[in-house]
Amino acid sequence: MTPGAFSKADQADLIPRLRAFLQAVLDVEISDLQAGMLLDFMARDLGHAIYNRALYDAQALIAAKAEEMGEAVYALERKPPSR
Repeated sequence: MTPGAFSKADQADLIPRLRAFLQAVLDVEISDLQAGMLLDFMARDLGHAIYNRALYDAQALIAAKAEEMGEAVYALERKPPSR
């Protein structure tokens, strides 16, 4: 499978969804072949932007969780007994 390409199973799921979206939102009917070509275009020419956005979101989530862990570890710090 080339980068950006979908498996046959993914295509079988995505093509009808793409066709239904275009029909419902834009009132445009396209064939399975046309929907497959559109899906290939979107994966090839737009997929990188979606992928990169997901990476940035994951990085932000990991950073937030790391900060929470640091605070949790700090909360476990022991203080000397008061005299």
